[in-house]
Amino acid sequence: MLDPIELQALHVLPMPVLIIGDGHGVLYANTAAEDFFQSSAVVLKRQRLDDLIAFGSPVLALVEEVQRRGASVSEYRLDLGSPRLGSERIVDVFASPLPNQGEAVVLMLQERTIAEKMDRQLTHRGAARSITALGAMLAHEIKNPLSGIRGAAQLLEASVPDSERILTQLICDETDRIVKLVERVELFGDERPSERGAVNVHDVLDHVKRLAQSGFARHIRFNEVYDPSLPPVAGNRDQLVQVLLNLVKNAAEAIGEHAIDGEIMLTTAYRPGIRMQLAGSSGRIALPLEIGIRDNGPGVPADILSHLFDPFVTTKAQGSGLGLALVAKVIGDHGGIVECESVPRRTTFRILLPLHEARSTRIG
Repeated sequence: MLDPIELQALHVLPMPVLIIGDGHGVLYANTAAEDFFQSSAVVLKRQRLDDLIAFGSPVLALVEEVQRRGASVSEYRLDLGSPRLGSERIVDVFASPLPNQGEAVVLMLQERTIAEKMDRQLTHRGAARSITALGAMLAHEIKNPLSGIRGAAQLLEASVPDSERILTQLICDETDRIVKLVERVELFGDERPSERGAVNVHDVLDHVKRLAQSGFARHIRFNEVYDPSLPPVAGNRDQLVQVLLNLVKNAAEAIGEHAIDGEIMLTTAYRPGIRMQLAGSSGRIALPLEIGIRDNGPGVPADILSHLFDPFVTTKAQGSGLGLALVAKVIGDHGGIVECESVPRRTTFRILLPLHEARSTRIG
């Protein structure tokens, strides 16, 4: 019989914990394991470990080794990826025998992707700062001759036959399009501090949902899974509306105009234990507030998934490839990170942000 006190201690751990018994049956799953495997503890306890992870996973051999030796074993950077969990779930696995419980094994998973995603985003953020000044300068220099080209086209329009005015109008239209693109590039060079305060993310999500349902996503079903006790985030409300509206619009476009079962799920959750190293400091900042936007579209092609937030990377035929790059910049300016996980019929954009109090209370 499992000790209730020991189980309670496992229950509050931020890492997924399973207890595996004879025949790889699941005897226990904590709250973090429910989130990781996207199933309730009741459902998980009806299954075997083999049902939860990829066929032939080294985790199975790891459990058997612990049962055979009666000693703890650890493995690093194992891929648990499967259709159930997603294409890639890299974890460190710690397995230990459970005393006085026969062949029961305590299995603790520590997902590596969070730490690696933070490192990658910090690297990208530093690189982005090095090119923003160049981008802003080029944008300014490009807009000046464009205004002259447009003015010249307007003057020509008055002196050419009606049959040729379509060409001058084409010049004006294309000039305007380039100006809009350049103006979006200029946003990356805007390093001015924005007004920040306590923002209720549920108010922002509800506002974004109303905007979407009144326009581009009127044909799509929305579902919400919110943590109602979530404290406010430290941020700029208008910028967060811009970011989330961009992500919801992308989700709606991925689903398509003619889909009859399109669904977008908006989620919020409190994820304790996630911290990010502060640049140039030994301090860390907590990122416990999670916002998720999930759609059931066809998914993001695997060859561009790792570069999705880079400028000019897009899956749209007419896209500029700046929308998600701007999302990453705004979230980075808020001290958070944003990542995407995608398999067919399940694409999730996940944002991790600091709480309002976290900007003045850094964790050393």
